[in-house]
This record gives sequence, C-alpha cells and structure tokens, in this order.
Amino acid sequence: MARRIAIHWFALTVTIVLSLLVQPSFSIYCDEDDCYDLLGVTQNANSSEIKKAYYKLSLKHHPDKNPDPESKKLFVKIANAYEILKNEATREQYDYALAHPEEFFYNTARYYHAYYGHKTDTRAVLVGLLLIVSIFQYLNQWTRYNQAIDMVKKTPAYKNKLRALELQRTGGMTNRKKGNKPMDKKVEEELGKELNLDIKGTEKPSVWELIGIRFILLPYTLGKLLLWYGCWFWRYNVKHAPYSWEDASYLTRRSLRASLDSWISIDESTKEDLIERRLWEKSNFESYVAEMRKESKRRR
Repeated sequence: MARRIAIHWFALTVTIVLSLLVQPSFSIYCDEDDCYDLLGVTQNANSSEIKKAYYKLSLKHHPDKNPDPESKKLFVKIANAYEILKNEATREQYDYALAHPEEFFYNTARYYHAYYGHKTDTRAVLVGLLLIVSIFQYLNQWTRYNQAIDMVKKTPAYKNKLRALELQRTGGMTNRKKGNKPMDKKVEEELGKELNLDIKGTEKPSVWELIGIRFILLPYTLGKLLLWYGCWFWRYNVKHAPYSWEDASYLTRRSLRASLDSWISIDESTKEDLIERRLWEKSNFESYVAEMRKESKRRR
C-alpha cells in the first residue's frame, strides 16, 4: 500500500513538472502570446501575408506613429513575432514547438542554437576556452608552488641553511643567546630571497608550459619535430654516420626509460660507461639487465 502511494505521488510530481515545462516549450519564442495571433494571421499564412500584416500593424503601433507606452510594448512583441515567422527555419522550429510542446529541452536547444549559435565565431570560442583553461592552469601551478615552498620553509634543513647564510653574512659572528631563538621574520625573508629553492616536481610556473601557449606554438613544435626526425633518418639511416654524444645520450636514456632529471643527476663517468655499452641495441641491453640482476642478488 505504501509503495502504491509512493508511486502515485511520484507520478503526480512528474506530471506537475512536465506541465510547468510544457508552457515554456513554445513561449520562449513570443512569451505567453502566440506569434501568429500577434500578427493577426493563421498558421497557414504565406510569407507575403505575414509581411503585409506586419507592415499594417507597424503603421498603427510604431513608436513614431503612436506615442502610447502600451502601444510601444505591443509593437516590440509584433516585431519579435515577425522576426520569427519571416524566416523559414525559425518558423518551422516554432511550428514544431507548437505541435510538440512536451519536447521542452529539444525545442529550447533549437531556439538558442538558431538565434545565438551562428552569431558566435567558433575560433573565438576556442580562443576563449584556451584562455580560461590557461588562466586556471597558471593559478593552480602558482598555488602548488607556493604550498611547496611553505612546506620546505618549515623543515629543519631550510632553517639550518638560513642560519648558515646568516653566519656567512655576519662573518661567523653571532650572539649565543640568540642562537636558539627564532629568527626575525624580516631577516628570514631577506635571507630566503638569496636561497634558490629548487623543488623537484613543483617547479616555478612558466608561461611557456601553459596549454594555450603550447596550442599556439603547436605548428612550430610539429615542424621542429619533423625536421629533427628527418635529420635523424638522413644522418643515421641513410648515411650511417656514428652517433654523436648528445644523440647517443638520448638513445641510452630512452633505453633505460630514465627521466631527463634522473639522467642529469648521473655522474659523467657513469654516463660515459652506459653510452659505451650501446644499450639501444637489444643484445647489449639484455646483457646489461642481466648484470644488474646478478649484482642485485649478490648484494642481498
């Protein structure tokens, strides 16, 4: 019984909601009025009859002809109805809305697309979207960077660096009584500006890394990439020239699947040894992996 009552109330609610949506389905065109009634024509009237009816009513209700405020309001409605019915596309949409008032969302979408869709340049929309996304990206990067800096400044290691820098500036002379006291905020800020905090994974935001800038530079990036691949193919696949140090480093790093930061942190002697192994060749890489596994087992 309770379930039946719940279903009844749900159906009643849906009916009320639909009844509220049905009216706006066609009233988005001429509000609560009928566009044909405003012009005094039938739905079967042709374009010539609609045009004549509009001009006849405009002579009667135009603000230049009739100063009555109510007449002015009526003329605005008449002009709007004429704009809808004189165009075959919008008239067809309005007739459909009259015949299918229950299709509220479909009729509303067609109306706004007809009146505003063609007025908006797709390129302008794309530029605006990229600009908005880039702004949010830039603000988010700055927020993350500032949060990381604040966390680093609370660490003992950062405090020790500030103390060491203070000692360096004072020539190693400091007051023992103040040694354990917190550093003055003004002095801390001045010393902090001299420290170059390099936090991996949370670098200082760069405009060149924004999506909008990358999209603008995409043709240049693709051209540069194609040129690089073309030069690589000509030099090493056609002419069979020996790999340069930079290219050999790139191939080694790619074989090891190491990031650029990880590769840079490796000392030069180790880099040289890895490059000489020619790890980009499958057999050499498999031998290297086998050696690393044996070394790992030995250390265990």
